[in-house]
Order: sequence, then structure tokens, then C-alpha cells
Amino acid sequence: MPIEKKQYLYHRKQTHIFLMVYKFTMLSDEVDDFLRVILIDAEATFFDLHEAILDSVGYMKDQVTTFYLCSDGWEREQEITLMEMDTDPEYDNLVMDSTVLEDYLTDEKQKLQYVFDGMFDRAFFIELSEIITGKHLDKAVCKVKKGEPPVQVMQGDDMPVAGGVMLDESFYGDQDFDLDELDEEGFGDLNFDNSPYNDDNF
Repeated sequence: MPIEKKQYLYHRKQTHIFLMVYKFTMLSDEVDDFLRVILIDAEATFFDLHEAILDSVGYMKDQVTTFYLCSDGWEREQEITLMEMDTDPEYDNLVMDSTVLEDYLTDEKQKLQYVFDGMFDRAFFIELSEIITGKHLDKAVCKVKKGEPPVQVMQGDDMPVAGGVMLDESFYGDQDFDLDELDEEGFGDLNFDNSPYNDDNF
């Protein structure tokens, strides 16, 4: 890391100015009990988030993947690709390793799709469930890991039918994403203060 960036991050940590950690909640429409909750610094890149996602599900890192920023109704808008390529001319051509999270994600409840299997257009559905201010993380952390992920790459006619998690308004409501609706155990009470990453650990 360049000395200038180290000094800048040190200054941010000391002053607690503009420090933010993003908490992402990730579901699959193929596996009804699948859940991942990932904490990552707001100044990390989409490539850092991409790596954290793959690590959290144990996938190989040899596939071409992409992010989509989505509307509240999960309609795909801005694409952020793993490598530079021709994309929809309506949007900028953004690449993961040069695109910072906080430059494009500014509001809680922002929705994303992470396409991990381009052949069958299979994706994880992700929501920015919380923006935690005054905190910093040097590296992404998978805070909650529940359920087995879907198989990474489908073969032939093995495309699975969507499981019990239906990603529509009946599940998410108009705009709100209630983790308590996922199952009876509920994960809605997860919060930063009760984690190992509280004030004493930053």
C-alpha cells in the first residue's frame, strides 16, 4: 500500500471522520435456508466484495462474474464487471477493481445482484442492510454463514428450480428487507455492537 494511502487511513482512524462499514445481506433464490452477512469497509472496491463473496461460499475464483446495481424491484441497472468489456451504452463501463463501494452505494436498502454463473445467469441477491458509521475494517468479514450455497456451475440440463426464497414483493415488501421472514430462527437482531467488531476492537 502506498505511504500516502496508509497515512490517509491512519488519519481517518484517528479522527473517525467519514469512517463507514457496510453490512451486506446475501440470499439465493435456489436454496431457501442460505444466508450470508458480510461486513466490509465502504472504501473497499467491488473486487474486494467479489472476493469476500467467493470466500464466504467456498467457490473457485476462475469464473467470470459481474455485479448489477438494482432498482427496488430488482431490475438490473448499472453493471460492474470483473474485467473491461463492452456493456450497455446507457451506463458507464465500470470494472470491479477500480470501482469503490461508497462511490455507488450511498443508501441503506440498496439492492445488488452478483452473477456468479454467467452461462445460466444465476445470481446471489444482495442488500446493503446497514451502514455503520465511525468504524473501519482492514479486511472483509463474513459475520453470518447459514446454509449450503448452490452449486457454482451448472452442467447441461441440471439447472435447478428456484427454492423457497421468492425474491418478489411478497417476500421483501415494498422496499423493506426483513431478515426475520427468512426462517423461525431469525437474524434480524444481528447488530454491530454485539459482534467481535465493536468499539473496543477498532
